Amino acid sequence: MLLGLRRRVREIRMFVRAMQSGSHPILAQIVPMRRCNLDCGYCNEYDKVSAPVPIDEMLRRIDKLADLGTSIITVSGGEPTLHPELDAIIRRIRERRAIATLITNGLLLTPSRIRRLNRAGLDYLQISIDNVVPDAVSKKSLRVLDRKLEWLAEHAEFGVTINSVLGTGVANPEDAVTIGRRARELGFTSTLGILHDHSGQLKALDPAHQRAYQDFRKLGTGLFSFAHFDHFQDNIARGEANRWHCRAGGRFLYICEDGLVHYCSQQRGRPGIPLAD
Repeated sequence: MLLGLRRRVREIRMFVRAMQSGSHPILAQIVPMRRCNLDCGYCNEYDKVSAPVPIDEMLRRIDKLADLGTSIITVSGGEPTLHPELDAIIRRIRERRAIATLITNGLLLTPSRIRRLNRAGLDYLQISIDNVVPDAVSKKSLRVLDRKLEWLAEHAEFGVTINSVLGTGVANPEDAVTIGRRARELGFTSTLGILHDHSGQLKALDPAHQRAYQDFRKLGTGLFSFAHFDHFQDNIARGEANRWHCRAGGRFLYICEDGLVHYCSQQRGRPGIPLAD
């Protein structure tokens, strides 16, 4: 409880600072490992051969982000738990006074690994679960990961978010509701994403997915959560236009394993500027 309250204080300070100053990044997503232990059919953010980024280089990149005033640093991949020095990466993020978050498929989590993440100072962890039973598209299923979720509920001192998905390629949209309900039973935040195609294009949800979307909304996302449903996501689900301004390249950065800054994971190569510069 005390750790959670301390996280909330840090988050409030982060929001206040973001409102007061527009000249620093709010969030940076950084990749220490492009290799992954899965090969989900919809994903284009992994390979099977890449070596981990050397720890000294990762620490330099974190220090550079901290020098820019970055408030939240999210470690992603590939699969970041494959990196042999992940704990040191998280520890450095916290030492530089940023909020440390981790996106993982969760397959390598054990009670001892979770306790190591506690000691490193992790603030938040997110796992995406795509279905209840594994299929040809994704092995990130509730059946495979439920024991890992129970371990997280028992041992994690950081916040946990379980994300499920709807959209093209999802065979059983009602699975998203089952996953969200299970997350809430365990005391986690539950969120919902809408899949885009390889070009980043979103499509309106069909009637079955729309029903699942509305059922998921009834679950809520948790009292203390960045995640929420609003008119923006409702319009995405319906395939309707939004009036919006993308902050990528200004308040949000994506740093690939080569240390280049991109607008987001789906816009790699633009602008492709070295973080060190």
